[in-house]
Amino acid sequence: MATISSSFLQTLNQPSPISFKPNQISKNRVVSFKIQAAKIPAGVEMPKSQPTFKAPFLGFTKTAEIWNSRACMIGLIGTFIVELILNKGVLEMIGVEIGKGLDIPL
Repeated sequence: MATISSSFLQTLNQPSPISFKPNQISKNRVVSFKIQAAKIPAGVEMPKSQPTFKAPFLGFTKTAEIWNSRACMIGLIGTFIVELILNKGVLEMIGVEIGKGLDIPL
């Protein structure tokens, strides 16, 4: 008989150990095994309840933010390549006149 037991993963509603039906390889041979989980390190406490799922706020999900950051990186690198090829900055390309900044002599 195959049993899986864990002393630290027990909840109040589940009996321990959890038993499964044996696996039969052939008609005459039955394989049985026991799996036991490792113990939790000292000082670690198991959560008393399962966390609940919260709906994302206005579409800010982890996947959306990953794709947004990837698109930003591609756009930024593309801008650098265009500036390198044309030898002009972004503001010069769209027609904004740029000066010497603060014009502080160094």
